[in-house]
Amino acid sequence: MGKTRTRRWVRTYSRVVSGASGRVLVVDDNKVIRQLIRVNLELEGFEVVTAADGAECLDIVHQVRPDVVTLDVVMPRLDGLRTAARLRADPRTRNVPLAIVSACTQYEVECGLDVGVDAFLAKPFEPVELVRLVWQLLEQRPSARGGGAGGAESGASPSFEGAFGGAAEGAFGGPGVEEAERAGRAGH
Repeated sequence: MGKTRTRRWVRTYSRVVSGASGRVLVVDDNKVIRQLIRVNLELEGFEVVTAADGAECLDIVHQVRPDVVTLDVVMPRLDGLRTAARLRADPRTRNVPLAIVSACTQYEVECGLDVGVDAFLAKPFEPVELVRLVWQLLEQRPSARGGGAGGAESGASPSFEGAFGGAAEGAFGGPGVEEAERAGRAGH
């Protein structure tokens, strides 16, 4: 009979940074990816908190109060798309910018748009693309624009080429990064 191992779910990383540019909650089940994202964002002056899956994200999001959340799609316990849907359904987190950082299929991108994901970054990605994406989301959040009813609302229609490594460059200026604004989702 094989051994079974139970993983103890604990908060994976949190570091308070005084004078930080913003707080980012990074949610990914791959420890190496979490560390890669954390280090690159901290080098740019962000405070970073990490979670190993969507369930842990939902457990800590109200204490962390992030300015941006990045989510992997495929994770144990609660995947990124269902986590995004729950974050959008909660009045306390509905306006927090959400980015999927994952190797997504077009179906997953469309599902992400339907639940209110703001942007996508395809894995593998360049660190500069990640930083650009987070800065763009911070600039679009309601408090950065002097208030408002929701997240990114410019009305631009999202495209999917960049999320799959196509030739088109996304609204955030880099290949693999696509803006997916909720206001432009009609018909998806």
